[in-house]
Amino acid sequence: MADLAGKRILLGITGGIAAYKAAELTRLLAKAGADVRVVMTASACRFITPTTLQALSGNPAYTDMWDPSVPNNMAHIELSRDRDLVLVAPATTDFLAKVALGLGDDLLSTLCLARECPLAVAPAMNRQMWEHAATQRNFATLRADGVTILGPDAGDQACGETGMGRMSEPAALVTEVVTLLGPRRLAGKRVLVTAGPTFEPIDTVRGITNLSSGKMGFAVAQAAAEAGATVTLIAGPTALATPPGATRENVTTAREMHAAVMAHAAKSDVFIAVAAVADYRVAKAKDFKLKKSAGTPQLELVENPDILGDVVGQPKPPFCVGFAAETENLREHAQAKRKQRRVPLLAANLAQHAFGADDNALTLFDDAGEHELPRAPKIELARQLVAHIARMLEKR
Repeated sequence: MADLAGKRILLGITGGIAAYKAAELTRLLAKAGADVRVVMTASACRFITPTTLQALSGNPAYTDMWDPSVPNNMAHIELSRDRDLVLVAPATTDFLAKVALGLGDDLLSTLCLARECPLAVAPAMNRQMWEHAATQRNFATLRADGVTILGPDAGDQACGETGMGRMSEPAALVTEVVTLLGPRRLAGKRVLVTAGPTFEPIDTVRGITNLSSGKMGFAVAQAAAEAGATVTLIAGPTALATPPGATRENVTTAREMHAAVMAHAAKSDVFIAVAAVADYRVAKAKDFKLKKSAGTPQLELVENPDILGDVVGQPKPPFCVGFAAETENLREHAQAKRKQRRVPLLAANLAQHAFGADDNALTLFDDAGEHELPRAPKIELARQLVAHIARMLEKR
């Protein structure tokens, strides 16, 4: 099946044990019809040989910035000029740090700086390296720079430990590349996304909120933009950077989020309600700081507007996707919520495993049944969710 027929991919390989997977990745990319050109770091050659990659790709494997066979002796310029994508798999912690900082001290890192095509990376590292604060800062920088991050996965690692950091399997990476280089399935669609918590004031310094970080909603906005959609992101209080390709509107309270959503809903094709909106607010918030000396305040709570319900209730609503964060009985509560909200698709997760985390697991509920999305980085889940939405829209 030639999903990548005519596509030109530069596959970069860095020095980690997952480099052995690059052989199968090269074979599968070539089998899918891609023209694969391989560039290896010196460390990668300690794990797998250029001869192997040359045999599997049908093209020379490059390792030297000063390779005289390349026109003008400028391999870092010439090798990527006719490529549709640079894919680095595996991408080690060290290599990703170099790309995040804009360092170029070998052929592959310099090539990534000089490229004119998109860059995707498949991280591979020990779980503690993945969780390190410096690594996460680098990933935030890469995402902000528009680099596509594929994986990593959770599971057994070569060091004998278990956790996040495994390079995604070659077949999964090929599927991701097909999506990246294939038709932009939401091109021409206007997608409205809510993300993050809301904050309902009690007085001028206190309020009611929740533990939502906004990471899932921001990932959904990024995935929709990658799929070609015009994305409007309505964001509650969060310090996250705006996803590339999305237009952002900041709000604080549920009523502000409701007003912003309703202003855009009628002209949207898809509405994805990811935000963890506070169900209640204080009836009469004080415009001064309540003093402890005045005794325990008696707070009267009133319901906030039902944002998703009001969008669904429009005469011609967009395609609506709900989110349900549960703490128990996920399947039962999610199915009941989808029926109550009358939405074609609902994504559910266990809140205690999701709030604030960089990874998650989702179960999608629609008329066809349940669809499990195993634990993975939130951006990967977001891409899978957007692909599912695109398939549902195509069948309408």
